[in-house]
Amino acid sequence: MSIKDKGVVLVTGASSGIGEATAVRLAKAGYKVYGTSRRAAPAGQRSFEMLALDVNNDESVEAAVQEVIKRAGRIDLLVNNAGFGVAPAGAEEVSLEQAKAIFETNFFGVLRVTRAVVPHMRRQGSGRILNIGSVLGFLPMPYGALYAASKHAIAGYSESLDHELRTRGIRVSLIEPAYTKTPFDANMLEADEKLDEYQTIRAAVNSRIREVMENAQPPSIVADTVLKAATATHPKLRYTPEGLATRLRLLRRFAPAGLVDAALRKDLRLDANTPAHPFNS
Repeated sequence: MSIKDKGVVLVTGASSGIGEATAVRLAKAGYKVYGTSRRAAPAGQRSFEMLALDVNNDESVEAAVQEVIKRAGRIDLLVNNAGFGVAPAGAEEVSLEQAKAIFETNFFGVLRVTRAVVPHMRRQGSGRILNIGSVLGFLPMPYGALYAASKHAIAGYSESLDHELRTRGIRVSLIEPAYTKTPFDANMLEADEKLDEYQTIRAAVNSRIREVMENAQPPSIVADTVLKAATATHPKLRYTPEGLATRLRLLRRFAPAGLVDAALRKDLRLDANTPAHPFNS
């Protein structure tokens, strides 16, 4: 099948990690792929073209989308991947300004790019939108409240949008990976109002996350799931990559709430690292 037959793809945050792996996988499958980053990286040996796109800037988003339309005439698939991680910390250690910044990129960035692309898909009468969420969009992690909240927001937005656009020939799906070994995890945003009361537990949770990341899946596993969702004849709302993400999805869906709660606390070693309250000791 030719590139023209496969269609045109726009992938945000494609300079590294999941975004880059996804762009490479889709290009290999025969799509014409345009990747983006805040500063357009030189194409080099890439199998796809790169454009400048800052998901936090209306003008930048509109310019990049118009450039794809100018070059290719259409957009058949949008993969909203751009975003950043937040290092484990207590919810009250994250300032309101920092919380807004998290949502500005991780949620409003998705909203901004989607709003720019949907009119073109509507005119085509077809299209597919894949939003990179997280298992934390259905299984919140203690000491990751703001990041989990942004991924919950993407989940709710995606499900509603899928119902709205389905009759227009456009489908929306969520890709919800678990731990993935990418540069994303090496450059997490640190809480800006750290408190001594959380120092011990924060360090313990960070240690546990680093431990898990040692055996995290490569981004190619997520990219394979993106391709599966992109080419599905009857797309589902949610896709979890094979392995831990799928196990967590099944656990959340079928296990009793108390068991899930206990397993989560045990895995993160929360109770072992929480100082005893004077009235409960």
